[in-house]
Amino acid sequence: MLTDRRTCWVVDDDVSVQSYLSDFLDSRGYSVDCLDSGEQVLRRLATAEPPAVMLLDIRMPRMGGLEILAELEKRRCGIPSIVLSGVDQIPVAVRAMQLGASDYLVKPLDTKELEEAIERVLDKTPTVYQTDTPQKVGFATSNKRMLQIQAICDQVAGADVPILILGDSGVGKEILARYIHARSGRPEPFVKVNCAALPADLLESELFGHERGAFTGAQREKPGKFELAGRGTILLDEVGEMSPLLQAKLLHILQDGEYTRLGGTRTLTSEARIVAATNKRLHTLVTGGEFREDLFFRLNVITVEIPPLRERPEDILSLSDHFVEQYRAKYKSQVKKLPAPLLSAFVRYRWPGNVRQLENAIRRYLLLPNLEQALAELKNTQPQAVDPNPADNVSLKNLASNAAERVEKELVFRTLNDVNWNRRQAAQRLNICYKSLLNKLHRWSSEQPGADGQAPADGK
Repeated sequence: MLTDRRTCWVVDDDVSVQSYLSDFLDSRGYSVDCLDSGEQVLRRLATAEPPAVMLLDIRMPRMGGLEILAELEKRRCGIPSIVLSGVDQIPVAVRAMQLGASDYLVKPLDTKELEEAIERVLDKTPTVYQTDTPQKVGFATSNKRMLQIQAICDQVAGADVPILILGDSGVGKEILARYIHARSGRPEPFVKVNCAALPADLLESELFGHERGAFTGAQREKPGKFELAGRGTILLDEVGEMSPLLQAKLLHILQDGEYTRLGGTRTLTSEARIVAATNKRLHTLVTGGEFREDLFFRLNVITVEIPPLRERPEDILSLSDHFVEQYRAKYKSQVKKLPAPLLSAFVRYRWPGNVRQLENAIRRYLLLPNLEQALAELKNTQPQAVDPNPADNVSLKNLASNAAERVEKELVFRTLNDVNWNRRQAAQRLNICYKSLLNKLHRWSSEQPGADGQAPADGK
């Protein structure tokens, strides 16, 4: 039976630590492999797929955690890693983050803290538009608005200015932030903080760090994400959820590049590039007094808004091909390409969850390739079209309709080519009647000279 268990490598030379972490992670649904040296990690990578996440001990004989991270960076083999250490050393944590580690935990481990750290790592490694190396990061898009956004980001990626990314949930705001970071020339980490995931006091500690004794349970000092980001990029996701106190501290960083840890008095500096993202209208929050106007103006130097997937249906086919290619080997799926009826349904669907929802739909189909069930799920969750201002949206609706027509035509001709222009077989694959297919071909004949004439002479 196919499963979607996430793989985790525990790299530690202490057998008791291996046993403890293996039992804990297995109980949480992870597939765990235990390795006892950096050399074993490198040998395993030569014959096996990399894990979803790696727990990496800093101190091991011959090749420790920092050396492993350095070797992985040299090989451009980015594995999401959480560094574990028995000693709380801030310079070591910072160096680990600079080498690509996603987080840093001190032994003895708090199980809740460990589980949350793993989930954060897994949540921040989507690959909607990414490939293996930063040089190849790109967009699976042919949409004019998305290409304009890409061009803007190419122009400003190297500039030391904040960028504000707007868009509905699931459209790919984090992916765009990673795209900007990859082209920024900044060699240090990309660090993401979800401002909506933590209460204000914990978020302050997460962002700015805290000193020992700053609050109950703060038994040691901890660097914040701004400190760990170094000269890299920090993504403040859902920045509209930030409390007024934290908004003031963020404004101070944007103005002066300075901040203090929670409970501390020493002034620290930050050279990290700030990218903020939100699915809320910040100017509306400013009007309502929920977001500082001066902070909004500081963040609003460069603003891009990613359109929802329903407004760029021409991207559905290319994204679908991308996700099939991305996940079929991982899931050991026999599906090489999605059936035409499912692609046709994808084009007609409005995708309220945007690209993330499309990705998950394809992952489910690769695991459970039941066409009827997949089509039924889309039908049962099809949202109703909502047009708050019909008069203002006429041109936008026309654009979306035209784009959907282009995608439909691409799908039809792709299917015809697959069946050597046997039109009856193509109609069956597309799940439409033969006459409807002929009508479509006739309507498109002026745009595709001679296209209809490529069909067999018997009219199949």
